[in-house]
Parts: sequence; C-alpha cells; structure tokens
Amino acid sequence: MVQQIEFSLPAYSRGYHLITPKVLAQLPDLPKTGLLSIFIKHTSAALTVNENADPSVRTDFESIVNHIVPENLPFLKHTMEGPDDMPAHIKASFIGSSVTIPITNGQLNLGTWQGVYLCEFRNHGGCRKLVATVYS
Repeated sequence: MVQQIEFSLPAYSRGYHLITPKVLAQLPDLPKTGLLSIFIKHTSAALTVNENADPSVRTDFESIVNHIVPENLPFLKHTMEGPDDMPAHIKASFIGSSVTIPITNGQLNLGTWQGVYLCEFRNHGGCRKLVATVYS
C-alpha cells in the first residue's frame, strides 16, 4: 500500500532546521514496516538526515557549505534574484531533494542522534512544499 501527503512548511530563515516533528505531524499512522520518502518541490532548498542533538552542527553546516559554494562569484550568470540565487541551486543539488527513512514497528527508524533537516539556502526562501510518500 502507498499513501502520499503533500504539505507546506512555513518560511524559515536561511540555515539548517530540524523538521522531524513537523513531518511526523503531517503523516498518517505509520505501518509496522515500510519506507518513508520525503521530497522537496524546490530548487533552492534541500533535505538531509543528520545529527539532531548539538545545535552547533547546524552552524557548522552553514559555514562549510557557504565556504564551498560562496556568493558573489563573478562568473555566475543566473543572478537575477540576487547573489544567493545560483549558489542556492548548486547547494540544493549537492545535498539533494529527498530522503528515504525506514519504518520499523510503526516509527521512523532513525539513529539515536539523527533528524530530518530542511536546508534553506535562500535569504528569503518562503514556504516550502514537501511530498511524503509512505510505502508499506
């Protein structure tokens, strides 16, 4: 059986935001075993699974990714929406638009310190639409 839910997240500031509770609040009762796939319908934000315990992880992610893909590179052409636009697209491609998480005993089978993150790469990204698909 497959169930699919589309929902929106409120606008977040630029950075890495733990969204596991918000995702779980949108889901139906999870099957005993299965898979959850979450897809973000945007090209300037991403999803990832990473440590949810220490908030400094989020700050370090932002610093490292901005170091790898800085803004205001003189050779970028796609800059009509501002200096964060094209770097946001590149960062989103590097990190990815979806995550898949196993479901075990009716719960997400994440590691002890893992959580789902929205990676917002725009200064003013706005609401983000996600599609969650539960496979049982």
